Amino acid sequence: MTAAERAILVGLDQILRSERIRTLIRPVVERVRTKLSLETGALMAWEPIPLTIYGSVLLSPIKSSWIFVLRAGANTGAERHPNSHQRMMSFQGSGDMQVQAGSSAPNNEGWQSNMLISDSDAPLEKRWISIPANLWHRPVISKEGDWVVISFHTVPAEELIEERPEGSGEDRAKQMRYLG
Repeated sequence: MTAAERAILVGLDQILRSERIRTLIRPVVERVRTKLSLETGALMAWEPIPLTIYGSVLLSPIKSSWIFVLRAGANTGAERHPNSHQRMMSFQGSGDMQVQAGSSAPNNEGWQSNMLISDSDAPLEKRWISIPANLWHRPVISKEGDWVVISFHTVPAEELIEERPEGSGEDRAKQMRYLG
């Protein structure tokens, strides 16, 4: 990780350590938890966090923020964001955010494990991950409980694109937007 990238993560971490910010985020987490509990077949649920929650302290490269609740025991599959650099923090629970570099299409080999926990006393690298645009990643969630993460993206919420592979070993990907 570069010094510049580490500085961004440290800045975001300091923002999320604020009890005022956490108090404003908790109702969003509960809404998303409820949504996931009502959609019994879903592997995850999400909602953007209004950037106004952060006030004027949010760093300039950040254009959207999200809460994701990932179901216990799930592997949501490979995805990437062609138009956004993602920075993600483990907020509640734990999971393994695996990444795969150097491949136009994800395969079953070469996934790098990044176990993330929600212990505020743990080192930054144990709580945060930085995922550049176009890097395949997949969350694998512990069976012990749902995993709540906060993601920051470099595009506005309505512009965030997710790509998933269309088939095994294919270079093509299906695009969708989280909103709309």
